[in-house]
Amino acid sequence: MSYNFNQIEKKWQEYWAKNQTFKAENNSEKPKYYVLDMFPYPSGAGLHVGHPLGYIASDIYARFKRHKGFNVLHPQGYDSFGLPAEQYAIQTGQHPVITTEANIKRYREQLDQIGFSFDWSREVRTSEPDYYKWTQWIFIQLFESWYDYETEKSRPISELEEIFAAEGNSGVNAACDEDVTEFTATDWSNFTSEEKQEQLLKYRLTYLAETEVNWCPQLGTVLANDEIVNGVSERGGYPVIRKKMTQWSMRISAFAERLLQDLNKIDWTESLKESQRNWIGKSVGAQVKFKVMNTDHHFEVFTTRPDTIFGVTFMTLAPEHELVQKITTPEHKEEVEAYIEATAKRSERERMADVKTISGVFTGAYAEHPFTKEPVPIWIGDYVLAGYGTGAVMAVPCGDQRDYDFAKHFDLQIRNIFKNVDISQEAYAGKEGTVIANSDFLNDLEYKEALNKVILELEKIGQGAGKTNYRLRDAVFSRQRYWGEPFPVYYVNGMPQMIDMKHLPLRLPEVEKYLPTETGEPPLGNASVWAWDTENNEVVANSLIDHKTVFPLELNTMPGWAGSSWYLFRYMDAGNEERFVSEEAQKYWGNVDLYIGGSEHATGHLLYSRFWTKFLHDRGFLSVEEPFKKLINQGMILGTSAFVYRLEGENKFVSKNLAEGKNVQPIHADVSLVNASDELDVEDFRNWRSEFADAEFITEDGKYIVGREVEKMSKSKYNVVNPDDICEDYGADTLRMYEMFLGPLEQAKPWNTAGITGVHNFLKKLWKLYHNGEEFNVSEEKASADSLKTLHKTIKKVTEDIEDFSFNTSVSTFMICVNELTAQKCNSREVLESLAVLIAPYAPHIAEELWQKLGHDTSVATAEYPVFEEKFLVESSKEYPISFNGKMRFTLELPLDMSKEEIEKTVLAHEKTQQQLEGRQPKKVIVVPGKIVNIVG
Repeated sequence: MSYNFNQIEKKWQEYWAKNQTFKAENNSEKPKYYVLDMFPYPSGAGLHVGHPLGYIASDIYARFKRHKGFNVLHPQGYDSFGLPAEQYAIQTGQHPVITTEANIKRYREQLDQIGFSFDWSREVRTSEPDYYKWTQWIFIQLFESWYDYETEKSRPISELEEIFAAEGNSGVNAACDEDVTEFTATDWSNFTSEEKQEQLLKYRLTYLAETEVNWCPQLGTVLANDEIVNGVSERGGYPVIRKKMTQWSMRISAFAERLLQDLNKIDWTESLKESQRNWIGKSVGAQVKFKVMNTDHHFEVFTTRPDTIFGVTFMTLAPEHELVQKITTPEHKEEVEAYIEATAKRSERERMADVKTISGVFTGAYAEHPFTKEPVPIWIGDYVLAGYGTGAVMAVPCGDQRDYDFAKHFDLQIRNIFKNVDISQEAYAGKEGTVIANSDFLNDLEYKEALNKVILELEKIGQGAGKTNYRLRDAVFSRQRYWGEPFPVYYVNGMPQMIDMKHLPLRLPEVEKYLPTETGEPPLGNASVWAWDTENNEVVANSLIDHKTVFPLELNTMPGWAGSSWYLFRYMDAGNEERFVSEEAQKYWGNVDLYIGGSEHATGHLLYSRFWTKFLHDRGFLSVEEPFKKLINQGMILGTSAFVYRLEGENKFVSKNLAEGKNVQPIHADVSLVNASDELDVEDFRNWRSEFADAEFITEDGKYIVGREVEKMSKSKYNVVNPDDICEDYGADTLRMYEMFLGPLEQAKPWNTAGITGVHNFLKKLWKLYHNGEEFNVSEEKASADSLKTLHKTIKKVTEDIEDFSFNTSVSTFMICVNELTAQKCNSREVLESLAVLIAPYAPHIAEELWQKLGHDTSVATAEYPVFEEKFLVESSKEYPISFNGKMRFTLELPLDMSKEEIEKTVLAHEKTQQQLEGRQPKKVIVVPGKIVNIVG
């Protein structure tokens, strides 16, 4: 019987769907295990062969855990809000929900075709109102909370109101805005309702603030830092500028220390943890206040080296610092404004990464040194960022290379404050063992002693204090787009009010256009029915707004990371209409045991999800503080691009080997037009690119050979391989095993379709092992010792590999196993039944078919995992090398339990020994049991 993989795979995919084979129970006597893939966005292009890599790995592990007796939750859904569907809607006028639905249908077909063991009964989509109702609810909980540094947890805002009413805010150690002013309990009682709301907004965990944002005019929205690459939007490649806007923000900075310390509690790669540590960016130092001379203004600087304060020779403010416009003198105004305008066109990432360019402008203003009272010139420079620290730097060129280069470039003073240190060529950044000089009361003190003393002196004169700072900034939570979660917010006299939970979800309204309005409002500004009636608790026409009972609704929507920050908990209890997850379901599943996805989410999604989990834990909604116990980043499958070579200025192409030394332009060719021998189908290429229909092709022996290069798999490079084609031609089991076979899971590796035939032939060989020609042929006879040895060494190696996520070596082990069993002519049920279960996580369809043929009426997915038994690997005999005077002449297999005397007697009696001795009596026989026999003389 031939291996009809298409028929077999269709049959078992239908069986799994009909019988809900992979449906997890929320209560089970089995131990639980939760496996999760990073939330996919359903793009219109569908999957290419690079996308399933992580899914296949997680699926192997989920299936393995089921075999090992675990109740496994392995869900899937869609992160279905976002810019791509909205951009398509802008271009075509088609509602994003239609595009999204079509994309999801395509994704689901492809995922099912590969045979994943997903529990589809728990599917979630972030764009479904039943889902984003709970995202809105979480937003309200954040609004109704504040962060108490004393208890290091989030608390209800009602408790803060009680503290204000009893004692004012002077004793409150909370995360709050910088411009909070002190008030007493009496002051609080005398505040109007609006004044109280204004004060509370300065403490809430989600709050409105005017912030510097990354604004992309072409996309009409704010972008997060991780949505910008090289100064342009990741989506579309459009320019991004910095501008100030009133935005909703999340006070993630309050959680900085917990986010940092709790990295020690989770099983993540060190490189990923380091990415988060660097993003959080903890530093310890002092906050120093500098007065602007001849004004009432002052600004603060955070520095990790306050001991170098006497080395300050200039100050640098971020171009967007609020003081710049106020302190710049008239004669420098034009130059300063031009510099600010130029800086606004560069992203923060671009400015941080550019360490070579030195630029800046003098404001004309001076700061007063807190100790010497000397005037210090104030410059602006784009290497200082408004959002990091205080947006101001005290420049100590002798101790910081960037300050040193800036001072050299603009011919500013460099004062040496380090004893016996030469700074004539470069700055000196050493700390330990450094002795301070030319620094008044700090002279002759070492680094640590000087650090502590200067902080004390700054505190004495009221111009500074010790402080711990973090690079992590509050996260902007507003997007000026349509296709996102609506905020459950309406405005009364400009103050935000939350819609009551029982009236959620607040659904996206219909709009005629998905672009911002002509007056620059977000797309929701185009909605004519987008006002909140507080009497009837419903959305009504904007024309009814009277600011008495009907009020305007928020026009921004939430960012993409809103829905993806908590989706793991919704999977635990996806149909619950009363809670985002029931207490029972959440306590049972706890958190994700294994999370697999790309490393590009290290400082975005993973950080936000950790933040939301900690918040929900603080408020008693979750029993866990971390979302993901173990995290693995899969590498990327790269495409092998094909290139044709066009002679510069001519409509003529030369084959690869003829192009060397010629002035040619490499042009991507669709890889589907190239065969395994790198030969281009010239006629198909002409039909594909009409502008080259009449082109001349100079070939080698009648063949046009393309160039090859490994690159990221991308539609724009025409090197995308569709998994549908692989499944059709070779089967899903072949695709699964080949993707694992390509190399270690964490590494990037190139795709080469030519190599897939080896894996496909292996599966055909596996199939033949269970068949004799057209007949299924499995014997009930006892397996041979050799076959049992092959099986158990395979069980041992494959189990170790799965637990180490070394799936590529598992595939090699299976190949060796099948080769050995074939050579042994093994057809024993004792071996082949275990082998079917063993390979099922990797190649589930063929395993199911063989399992059924073996006489089972239940899915192989529920079969018990084979148990490794050491006894089958214990050798009972040894092949001894028999040497004469140190030279090996032949080998002899002898039982391992033979005594020294028996070995000697047996060897001397052997005919080959007699031939070597030719009648002589040996002088000595050396026997090392289990190793060698050497006959001397």
